[in-house]
This record gives sequence, structure tokens and C-alpha cells, in this order.
Amino acid sequence: MTTHVIDLTHDAPASTGSRRLSDLPDRVVAGDPHHRTGVHFTSPDGRLTAGTWTSTPGKWHAFTDKDEYCYIVSGHCALVHEDGTRREFRTGASFLIPDGFRGYWEVIETTTKHFVIRDTGPES
Repeated sequence: MTTHVIDLTHDAPASTGSRRLSDLPDRVVAGDPHHRTGVHFTSPDGRLTAGTWTSTPGKWHAFTDKDEYCYIVSGHCALVHEDGTRREFRTGASFLIPDGFRGYWEVIETTTKHFVIRDTGPES
């Protein structure tokens, strides 16, 4: 197997998908966010994923059992902890959402991010 560096900005994703988040029961809190995801890399064990994601405005429950590093390519979003602590991010920002975070994603203006996600949940 040959391993190459993956450029999330210029290389075509290995797979793409889109979804209307309201199709997932009990996730959406406000709005009607639509997501487009391009997965550029998935590790052989499936527990590490990297790619690019775009969302239209809305607010939803954040996932758990994952660590996620994000770099905001464009847009304006916020992460709101269940205790009310709010952190806003705009183009050029980078941050880590650690496993155990409980709260919400809120996309204020359509946002595109590069991400790396490590699944920390039980192995299947």
C-alpha cells in the first residue's frame, strides 16, 4: 500500500454525501440545516476520519463519543455547552471538541470546515 499526503483543500474526496439533518430524529433544535460532507480519509479500522463539511444555518445536538479537530474554511458558527458557555468561530479559526462535550452546534452563516474525527466509542 502506498501512502500519500492528503490535501483537504485541493484533492477530490474519496466519498461524498449530503443529508437534511432534520431527517435524524431528535437532533435539530432550530432551523433546517443541510449538510454536505466530503470524506478524504478513513483509517483501516474506521475510527479516524478526515474531510470537509458544509452546513447551512441551524442548531442541533452535538454528537458524543468522538474527538473532533476543526478548521473553519468559511462562515460563522458556535458551539454552546449545556451549561450555556458559548464559543463562536469564524473563517480561519481552529478548535478541538473533546470527547465528553455535551451541547450544541449552531451554524449562524453557512459554514465550511475541514475536520479530523477520532471515534472514541466502543469498538463494534
